[in-house]
Amino acid sequence: MARYSPPSSVHISFGPGPVTPAVRTLIWANVVMFVAAFFVPSITVYLGLWPAAVFGRLAVWQPLTYMFLHGGFFHILFNMLMLWMFGVELERLWGTRFFAKFYFVSGLGAAATTLLWAVLPLPFADTMYNSLTIGASGAIYGVLMAYALTYPDRPIYMYLLFPIQVKYFVLIMGAIAFLSSISAGGGGIAHTAHLGGLATGYLYLQSRRGGPLVQARYYLARWRMNRARRKFGVYSGGQRNDWERRIH
Repeated sequence: MARYSPPSSVHISFGPGPVTPAVRTLIWANVVMFVAAFFVPSITVYLGLWPAAVFGRLAVWQPLTYMFLHGGFFHILFNMLMLWMFGVELERLWGTRFFAKFYFVSGLGAAATTLLWAVLPLPFADTMYNSLTIGASGAIYGVLMAYALTYPDRPIYMYLLFPIQVKYFVLIMGAIAFLSSISAGGGGIAHTAHLGGLATGYLYLQSRRGGPLVQARYYLARWRMNRARRKFGVYSGGQRNDWERRIH
């Protein structure tokens, strides 16, 4: 009869554990820029995403630099908490290099969505064209999408109260971002970037994993190969007249 001793202590952990290199660097960079903007507010106007400046003054750095700025303490706190909670495990799984690349691709995709919306004949485009967008939320929404694709059934606590699977949490957040981006008023500005980050993160991962275009190319090549085999009488095992079918 086996005997089991009770554990000497119970360990309760919160979050994914120690911070990984890319997540740590991103958090520090955001904190440094937040402090710098606090003492020099003009940094926000110069480095934030302002479509009028990007198109009119060729401020091509803004689609990158805007994601390191935040509008207040709780803005940066929430974003960095999300980055730590969902980014650490992805970096451990993917490696630092790929995670960092994915983060910036998602952030740039969010900026591109904002810029595209600002010049198209869409609702509130004029308001967005002359408005400033800041924050890492677009990139972090991409991280959230990647986490849901990787761990879809993992439960999390929405607003720290309601248990919900990650895949449903992302669907809810995406729906909120979409509805907010087309709602009345100017509140859709940041939500458009959120939606862009989600979409870019999804499309980038699908392209890396062999998305619909890659699969279509595979099936087309396979069809061409089978057609060539039928044309020349070639099949698995050799020519049709090979009595032992050993020639390949």
